[in-house]
Amino acid sequence: MFAARQALAAGARMSKETIARSKHTLPELPYDYRALEPIICAEIMQLHHSKHHATYVNNLNVAEEKLKEAVAKGDVNAQIALAPAIKFNGGGHLNHSIFWQNLSPNGGKPDGALLSQIEQDFCSLEELKKRLSEATIAVQGSGWGWLGYNQKEKRLQITTCANQDPLQATTGLIPLFGIDVWEHAYYLQYKNVRPDYVKAIFDIANWNDINARYKKAAGC
Repeated sequence: MFAARQALAAGARMSKETIARSKHTLPELPYDYRALEPIICAEIMQLHHSKHHATYVNNLNVAEEKLKEAVAKGDVNAQIALAPAIKFNGGGHLNHSIFWQNLSPNGGKPDGALLSQIEQDFCSLEELKKRLSEATIAVQGSGWGWLGYNQKEKRLQITTCANQDPLQATTGLIPLFGIDVWEHAYYLQYKNVRPDYVKAIFDIANWNDINARYKKAAGC
């Protein structure tokens, strides 16, 4: 009983520390809404960033404020009930914050370190694109296709996540490159032809950003 009370108290302290941080804010894009045309039109970018991502941020802040109140009251049931909203909106905020940086009108190419890892794990860059595209296109409903880094096995890995589930918390992989296949990310322009969108997005992949994420994850 004493151990259980200690664990609950520790959890409450962690929750207080988490929610004591400043509120989350919508990050600015590193480019203009029109910068990724014709691959992604300005209307999609404007709606996706200023409406959809902003909603995740706002809802996350609301959920964390409610969590703060629940912790203060010692209401464990309320804390548990808030977990799905925090996961969904927190994941949406995390995923999109990576996504915007993963894209660029001038994204460069995989550098020597990343290219060597790609060739080791997938034989070639084209094979990586093929496998990542196939996995992403096959996502049922809404979700994300990811290229991640497995720190334990020291290799690149392709996987998918449903809805806004965050990659690292869900799989343990470090996110390097994510492809958003929620319909709001492409439907206005590509309609229901998801494969065309996924194929085109590699033309605006920000390999400079992916290179940096890989080096940090791999300790290069």
